[in-house]
Amino acid sequence: MHVGFIGLGTMGRAMAGQLVAAGHQVTVWNRSPEPVAELVKQGARPADGIAEVLGSEVVVSMLANDAAVESLLLDEGALAAATTELHVNMATISPALAKRAAELHLKHGVGYVAAPVLGRPEVAAAGNLNILAAGPDALLDRAAPLFDAMGRHTYRLGEQPQLANVAKVSANFMLFSAVEAFAEAATLAEASGLAPADLLEVLTGSFFPGPVYSGYGSMIVAGRYEPAAFKLALALKDVNLALDTAADANVPLPLGSLLRDALLESIAHGDGERDGAAIAETARRRANLTERQI
Repeated sequence: MHVGFIGLGTMGRAMAGQLVAAGHQVTVWNRSPEPVAELVKQGARPADGIAEVLGSEVVVSMLANDAAVESLLLDEGALAAATTELHVNMATISPALAKRAAELHLKHGVGYVAAPVLGRPEVAAAGNLNILAAGPDALLDRAAPLFDAMGRHTYRLGEQPQLANVAKVSANFMLFSAVEAFAEAATLAEASGLAPADLLEVLTGSFFPGPVYSGYGSMIVAGRYEPAAFKLALALKDVNLALDTAADANVPLPLGSLLRDALLESIAHGDGERDGAAIAETARRRANLTERQI
């Protein structure tokens, strides 16, 4: 199908590339030109502007945050002029904005589904994302070929688009709680004379197999936080989304508050542009482990 793609960050580039590889006609737009040129080499078409993209059969967007989505895609004039059948918003945004976006799209006769993803850029580049999708069944069916090209599994989470965003912010809250837990455990091991790498081997071989501890844990053990696949500042954004969502639902998240403060402390020490695994350095600083012994 003819797909318009807006937002070619690290994740968006990989996802759009999968659509091109699957044989879809993909028209791309991004604020900076370099990612557009990269996708054009793979077979995509460059768009003159967002208005052109909104003329595609289906539009997929992968923007950084609420502010970007609101400024670029929730403009009344742009939606009124859009001829696209469906907008698939794959960004991690607040459930509140997702609900408002769905209402605004409905007002202008444009279909809307939310489909944030689980997976880092290398997973996106392999077409193995887990896709959390919510919206009317007919619209999810329409988007299914695109989901199949970008991911290995799509979870359908109901007809209200914001439910997909609830799932995503909840999942990211758990993910970075797990990263913080290993960061503190690795610091305890290091300060007590046990190599964090040995602790990681024990944990991933017993209680905690899987990509979270093996992936982030390996980065923490090696102190390897660059290049950043998922910046620590974005982790803070997602934890704040979880806390805001919890506040709207009157749900206490005590761990969320602690995690937010740890991320803020990391950013205050200059780690915001490093990978989210760099939260481990905050745990080490608190333990006065300023020089790595690994």
